[in-house]
Amino acid sequence: MANYLKRLKEMTEKAKETAAKATDKKSSKKSTKKEEKLKELELQLDESKDKYLRLYAEFENYKKRTIKEKMDLLRTAAQETLKDLLPILDDFDRAKQSAEDDESVEQFSDGVTLVYNKLHSTLENKGLEAMVSTGEVFDPELHEAITEIPAPTEEQKGTVIDTVSKGYILNDKIIRHAKVVVGK
Repeated sequence: MANYLKRLKEMTEKAKETAAKATDKKSSKKSTKKEEKLKELELQLDESKDKYLRLYAEFENYKKRTIKEKMDLLRTAAQETLKDLLPILDDFDRAKQSAEDDESVEQFSDGVTLVYNKLHSTLENKGLEAMVSTGEVFDPELHEAITEIPAPTEEQKGTVIDTVSKGYILNDKIIRHAKVVVGK
């Protein structure tokens, strides 16, 4: 019987060892699964953070872009109205030039001169400025060539000889190109 008890004791110890090993394997499998799950969750969190930061940056860029567009719109809101006024302004300039001519019978009264000056200063305050073209080198981005004539001197080749219609710039944006005669 001692043999039997000894054998039973050995079998119990082996069973305990086997159970301990199985428990260790299960717990190591569980801890491995937990570690894998934790790593997966950390990756998902990093991806979510990255998506959030990109979305936030994109939204900030959108806000800046819309603010810039609104500012540009406000700066050029009166552009169409001013374009419609340009032919009237040209007529006013021609009338003033005609009145200032020594051979002209018509004269500008002081009141009309005052209105002329006030109109020009108001339009300048709104950002409208006339281009200076005569004598400048021809630039197709600024000028529209109506015709070419032989240049009186060699230096005037490729330059603007005469301005037929003034060009205008509104807040650094060309709203009408100058119509010019170019020397060839």
